[in-house]
Amino acid sequence: MARRRRSSEYNIWPGFVDGLTTLLLVLMFVLSIFVVAQFYLGSKLTTVKEELATKDSELARLTARINELAEQLGLAQAEKDKLASQILALETTIAGKDAELAAIGAALAASQAAVAASAEELEAEKALSDDQKSQIATLNAQLAALRRQLQSLQEALDAAAAKDKEQEVQIKNLSQQLNAALARKVQELQEVRSRFFEALRAALGDRKDIKVVGDRFVFESDILFGSCSATIGEPGKLELDKLAAVLLDIKDDIPADIPWVLRVDGHADATPLGPSCSQFFKSNLDLSAQRAIAVVDYLKSRGVPAKRLMATGSGSEWPLVSGYSAAALAQNRRIEFKLDAR
Repeated sequence: MARRRRSSEYNIWPGFVDGLTTLLLVLMFVLSIFVVAQFYLGSKLTTVKEELATKDSELARLTARINELAEQLGLAQAEKDKLASQILALETTIAGKDAELAAIGAALAASQAAVAASAEELEAEKALSDDQKSQIATLNAQLAALRRQLQSLQEALDAAAAKDKEQEVQIKNLSQQLNAALARKVQELQEVRSRFFEALRAALGDRKDIKVVGDRFVFESDILFGSCSATIGEPGKLELDKLAAVLLDIKDDIPADIPWVLRVDGHADATPLGPSCSQFFKSNLDLSAQRAIAVVDYLKSRGVPAKRLMATGSGSEWPLVSGYSAAALAQNRRIEFKLDAR
């Protein structure tokens, strides 16, 4: 029985020793990997070294545990699986740290690229030639001169605006003074016109064919002219003599600074010219204009200054009354006199 027991013991021990040796080799290999990883990571970053130092401590603890298990020779399979899972976790952790190292390396490369770009810009700035620097200085001087010119122009513009404002006030005052002067002159001319009308009315008498319409004296053309004629008849000359006498009598009383003028406006009726009349006049407008000119010429012959006379013809465009009766047509054939300012 003792011999059989010893034989059984001899058969178990070599297999156990081989298994333990294999396990120790695996553990030593893993430990070597950790040591190499710890050395590699330790050469990169201090933070990673600290984490690997923590892992080294863990490995040391595991190594002590393995040695303890090896000495006890009673390592169970469950402990073996537990160690395997811990090793797998450590490998995963190492892979994560490798990824972190890769990210840190990428960030370092980006920083190095930025530094290189800044260095290129610095080199480009240093590469500016003296001529370019001189040109920049010249441009800066020109810019300063332009700013000074702009300031001067702004000051001149402000001064001009102030002067314009002052001139506007002066113009406004002058305009008010001119309007007041014109109003006075108009008032004076109105007074002269009233005197002229009163004197002319007194000289011509109370005739129905001579009347005042607004600010005008109206002579029916039949007083002055025959039918289809621009020649003044003797009765018409007598009436115009009275008008010229009144005008000459009051002209010296009109202030010299009033540029007055007697407007003589000829009007015709709306009846078309007959064949015999159209031989001498082109139209009613031509007839009315020729009659106005004839009156002006006669007044000139009576001593009225030519610069105080103005002749116009309006034809039949401005009838005094409407209708085609004999009385209406007679009133529309007329010569109007208006004392006015030029």
